[in-house]
Amino acid sequence: MFTSNWTLLHPSKFLLIGIPGLQHAHLWISIPFCCIYMVTILGNFLLLGVIKTEPSLHEPMYLFLSMLAGADLVVTTTTVPKALSIFWFENEDIHINGCLMQLFFLHAFSTMESGFILAMAFDRYMAICKPLRHSAVLTKDVIAKIGLAVVLRGILLFSPHPLLLKWLPYCKGNIIFHTYCEFMCLVKPACVDTTVQRCYGLVAACLTGGLDLILIILSYIRILQAVFKLPTKEARAKSLGICSSHAGAILVSYFPAFFSILTHRFGHSVSPCVHIIIANIYVLLPPMANPIIYGVRTKKIREGALKILSRSSVQVQKAEYKSSKGEKCWDAAPALPHNYGASSFSFFPE
Repeated sequence: MFTSNWTLLHPSKFLLIGIPGLQHAHLWISIPFCCIYMVTILGNFLLLGVIKTEPSLHEPMYLFLSMLAGADLVVTTTTVPKALSIFWFENEDIHINGCLMQLFFLHAFSTMESGFILAMAFDRYMAICKPLRHSAVLTKDVIAKIGLAVVLRGILLFSPHPLLLKWLPYCKGNIIFHTYCEFMCLVKPACVDTTVQRCYGLVAACLTGGLDLILIILSYIRILQAVFKLPTKEARAKSLGICSSHAGAILVSYFPAFFSILTHRFGHSVSPCVHIIIANIYVLLPPMANPIIYGVRTKKIREGALKILSRSSVQVQKAEYKSSKGEKCWDAAPALPHNYGASSFSFFPE
């Protein structure tokens, strides 16, 4: 009896049902999901390739950008394939360990995204407010240490999440109204007091995204103060142009994230499907938009991307040319008699 009750309250798997109320439209919803995922994968890998192959981009800003691209790839790959399997194949089952692992990777790497955006803001602050010390402060060793600190912060702060959720009892079943496993979606259905889990989740969010955003705002206040002290209009426009790509990335990353958090905690009258759509926008939009924003606004990245794409097209053309040339040579070869090899190479007289 005890074993039976334990099994009912602590299921070994959950059912992710997708977007409630819109199950009939899952196939159509999967189209933008799939397109955004493909653009995200191609854009971020292209961005990483450009930064790796272009020596002029081995600067602090672009090294932090490559770290951000790596975190973006992990976040989307953690969530989107499972969502597509729900939309296409109604594959709703997910083991509790897989669910907790997905939750950990999602929150840890989302925190890393925020940390890398903060590091980029610090780079912009040093470049504009303290240009003479920029290269001396942000050496490659310092950049590596900042990147490691961001990664460790994400891992250490969100490692307790799976442990806090692992043994929660669920009286109302194992159904999760979402496309992926998210912290609050596992906390809300639990049939015990979850004050500890909620408080820890809120503290972790404040120490990561909340603190990062405050520091970014403070750095941009100092940047704007320095920019408006510049003597000429051209110098001010150039300095603001340098920061425009990063400002766009900040808006794209933080606005959906905080809107999702606010609707979860205070939007009790908001429809569940709206909650889930906003949560998916938070996961899908920033990783797709970051390569586009920096690709459009940064001349070096545009030129590097065009070089890689043109090099790839030339290699494809060469391969096609060699293939077609081989086929022509084969077609031009003289036909052999049908009994060639049977009579010409006979060792025994007929």
